[in-house]
Amino acid sequence: MTIQITKKITGYAVARADEPAPADTAKPAGAPTEREKSNVIQMHEKLERPETLRGTTYKIKTPLTEHALYVTINDIVLNPGTEHEHYRPFEIFINSKNMEHFQWIVALTRIVSAVFRKGGDITFLVEELKAVFDPRGGYFKKGGRYMPSLVAEIGDVIEQHLRFIGMLPDTELDARQLKLIEEKRTEYEARTGQNQADTDATYPDGAQLCYKCNTKAMIMMDGCLTCLNCGESKCG
Repeated sequence: MTIQITKKITGYAVARADEPAPADTAKPAGAPTEREKSNVIQMHEKLERPETLRGTTYKIKTPLTEHALYVTINDIVLNPGTEHEHYRPFEIFINSKNMEHFQWIVALTRIVSAVFRKGGDITFLVEELKAVFDPRGGYFKKGGRYMPSLVAEIGDVIEQHLRFIGMLPDTELDARQLKLIEEKRTEYEARTGQNQADTDATYPDGAQLCYKCNTKAMIMMDGCLTCLNCGESKCG
């Protein structure tokens, strides 16, 4: 590689092969060297599949089908035993006794698996799949969460898995938000006479759908809609 010298040469020295390379004063302490960086294995499409992969299976049971779907995501371990060790999804399988959706499910799993093995930022899959709407209408999961389609719930499972392996940040509410939600729930039950402990429902009867978390958990309190699931409020 040719390097153009634009400043006046004031001196020079010949480096010997047995001499250590000069320390890079600009490199922060503890930062990986170029050699260390080059040895870190990242996900790419030419990475060979190991004989054994760690798998996690998720169950999807919708009110639209008699049989459940079982989504299995297999992870590969990169840089095992080092500080750069991490899990990355390698392939996905979906099984069910119901053969109605067999054709498009096989196609979906092959495409998603190919994206997994491609490497890079694969988190876009979550939003793309969750944005698919069934023209016949969606359904509510147990707990009151709305799913616009079966494909969207598969995307929800992939999102759950990516959070599990650390590719997406956790979105759990902090202690202050949990306390506020619990206070709102207690106040609402006291005003309406409802007690969720006496029912199988997760949220009060008559709750509206929250546009933020897609859960039927919005209640009217003091003239303001408040979500008992994610804490979203029309009043800020």
